[in-house]
Amino acid sequence: MLGVLKRLRLRLRRRRLQLRALRKLAELSVRQDRTADTSPEDILLFATVRNEADRLPYFFDYYRRLGVDRFFFVDNGSDDGTREWLEAQPDTSVWTTTASYKRARFGCDWINGLLARHGRGHWVLVVDVDEFLVYPHSDVRPLRALTEWLDASAVKSFAAMLVDMYSTRPIEEARYTPGQNPFEVLDHFDSGNYSIKRDWTHDGLWIQGGPRMRVLFDESPDQAPALNKIPLVKWSRGTVYLSSTHSLLPRGLNRVYDEWGGEKPSGCLLHAKFLNLLTDKAEEEMLRRQHYAGSREYIAYRARLGQGRSLQNEWSVRYRGWRQLEQLGLMSSGGWI
Repeated sequence: MLGVLKRLRLRLRRRRLQLRALRKLAELSVRQDRTADTSPEDILLFATVRNEADRLPYFFDYYRRLGVDRFFFVDNGSDDGTREWLEAQPDTSVWTTTASYKRARFGCDWINGLLARHGRGHWVLVVDVDEFLVYPHSDVRPLRALTEWLDASAVKSFAAMLVDMYSTRPIEEARYTPGQNPFEVLDHFDSGNYSIKRDWTHDGLWIQGGPRMRVLFDESPDQAPALNKIPLVKWSRGTVYLSSTHSLLPRGLNRVYDEWGGEKPSGCLLHAKFLNLLTDKAEEEMLRRQHYAGSREYIAYRARLGQGRSLQNEWSVRYRGWRQLEQLGLMSSGGWI
């Protein structure tokens, strides 16, 4: 049990983050406002983006087919046509800003503000444009089937472990054609080599591992990126993301496991970062220094790029679908059949 003082601190922190997010909305300028078209039952997707024009066509195609009804995007100073492409989409509202991504808690403040204003009462999906949600039966059942089951089961959040996908070729040779399914190129992942522990303060899980820990952070594995995410949430007044989509307040939304011996349903986010596009992205982010911990992750990427080595090792397996992920214990159907 969490003590009274710690609960009070979390309550105050949640309130501060809510107020901060509302203030940060002043940094956003609306470019395309289609929010009036939103229906009460719509499933909404929120994302922050910068210079990702090559990825957007497949990203939108994927999530539209999955069942997302409306898209809400913050464009952070793109100059490659990203904003113009987004504005042309009939189901998308677009805000722009050139303010600091870092000072907006890596975009989390902007998204929290938009969620507070437009997400209440909806199932919302918060992802990056290189993250693709896979859940049990996602090949045959739309996202709405899952959210309706979650509603009927009084479950307000759905976890998805981030699974880094990669090619058997070096990163710089994993060539991507705009609009292509990235998993035609990135068709392998680590079948094991993951660690999981309890986050007692926020009542959630903390997962690390995969190729980024064993290759990029092999000398400091504790600094490897977290893989635990809660991208799908029934948003309500008072809900707020703490950092990225790793955890939320109220803390009960982080209880994505069943401590009494059963299993709650969960999915995976297939992560399409390790394409040749990462070469230019790493160089740009080394100059901008707008990412977490002094952009140490991008420092590690740049050090790895150009060595002519792939991320493949003895843990590597070819991706075959969601059933394979469940068999490996990386996701679960829980009680959803």
